[in-house]
Amino acid sequence: MATALITGASSGLGEEFARQLARENNDLVLVARREDRLKAVAAEALKLGASKVEVIASDLGQPDAAVKLHQEVGRRSIEIECLVNNAGFGTHGIFHKMPLEREIEEIDLNITALVSLTRLFIDSMVARRRGTIINVASTAAFQPVPYMATYAATKAFVLNFSEAVALEVKGAGVTVMALCPGPTRTEFQGTAGVETSSFPSFAYMDAKTVVAQALASAKRGKSVRINGILNQVMAQSNRFSPRAITARIAGAMFKGDAA
Repeated sequence: MATALITGASSGLGEEFARQLARENNDLVLVARREDRLKAVAAEALKLGASKVEVIASDLGQPDAAVKLHQEVGRRSIEIECLVNNAGFGTHGIFHKMPLEREIEEIDLNITALVSLTRLFIDSMVARRRGTIINVASTAAFQPVPYMATYAATKAFVLNFSEAVALEVKGAGVTVMALCPGPTRTEFQGTAGVETSSFPSFAYMDAKTVVAQALASAKRGKSVRINGILNQVMAQSNRFSPRAITARIAGAMFKGDAA
C-alpha cells in the first residue's frame, strides 16, 4: 500500500488530489494550516478508499516547517512514495505597492518549502528506486506576468527546478513532474485577488480534470504536464514570441483593478 503526502490539502487541487489518490487505495498524509478542513477531507478520503489517513496541521511558509514535517512523518514511521507539493498562493497588484512581508511569505511557501520537501523526501525514494513527486507550478511559469510578478516568478522556478531534478533522477525509478495548470476554479482566485482577470469562462478547467491528467502523466514518467490544449498552445507559443509582447499580453489580462 503506497502512501501519498499532499500539501495544501485542505481545499482546491490539494483536496482533489486527496480524493483521487484515495480512490486508488493509497494511504494519505494531509498537510495544511486548517486542521478542521483537513479532518473533513480525511473523513471523505477514508470513505473513498484510503485505509489510513494522517492529518498534520502545519504552516509550511514558516522557517523550519518543512524539516519539522519530515521529522513528524519519520516519527510516525510513514514511508512516503508520492509527494504532492501543492501548497502555495499568489498575490495581485503593482509590485512596488505590495507589502514586502507578503511577497517574501509567497516566496517562502511557493519555493523554499517546495525545495525543502523535495530534498527531504527524494533521498529515500531514490534509495528504494521508486517514488513520485508532483510539484504544482502554473502556466504563469512560461512568461513574465505583470501585476502577479512574484507569483509567476516562483512558478517559473518550480518548473525549471522540477525539470532539472527529473533529469538527475532519470533511471532511478523516481518521477519528478511539474504540473502546469491554467485557470482552474478553486479558492486561489479569491486568495490572490484575481477574480476580475480577463480570462474567458471557457478557459477555466475544473480541479477534477486537472488532477486526473496530472496523475496519468506522472504514471507515464512525464516531467511536465500542461493541462488543456489551449494552455499547451499558449505555453508553447510563448517560446517563439518576443518576451516584451508576451509580458504586455499577460499584464493586460491580469491588470484588473490593480492600477
